[in-house]
Amino acid sequence: MQHALRDHQSAATMDQLRALNARFIHNFVTCDVPSHDAILHPCFINIWPTGQRWDRATYLKYWATAFDPKVIVYWDVRDELITVIGDVALVRSTNKHTRRRDGNEVTGMTTYTDTYLFENGAWKCIQAQLTAVAPEHYPADDTIVSVYIEGKLQPRVS
Repeated sequence: MQHALRDHQSAATMDQLRALNARFIHNFVTCDVPSHDAILHPCFINIWPTGQRWDRATYLKYWATAFDPKVIVYWDVRDELITVIGDVALVRSTNKHTRRRDGNEVTGMTTYTDTYLFENGAWKCIQAQLTAVAPEHYPADDTIVSVYIEGKLQPRVS
């Protein structure tokens, strides 16, 4: 039996992966474990900027309480770059975040690469890797895709 060729370079596939990226972030900001669990591959692994690795179960337990809108008062997604090679997609973006603690605000950025595998008719995230970004490499504000303020998605401004 011959399998139909899939066009993973199509606009529809890119839209699907952009939507998965938006869902991934929204799941984080809303601590939505069931929705997040549904997009993860069974062999999922998370790699932190320190090099620490977490398996799927540890990661999802963390996910349940990781975002506190009273602490993370600003969160955006910027500089989105998606590359598809065969049945693998690299979804990369940078998050700018402002954390408020003890009356002080600290802003930083983290770049992530989420690796998706197209399997059984669906894209599933098999690995998420985070990298701290030095200020001299911060992507510009004109690359912002979405913004959350105190955990609420802000309307897009044209």
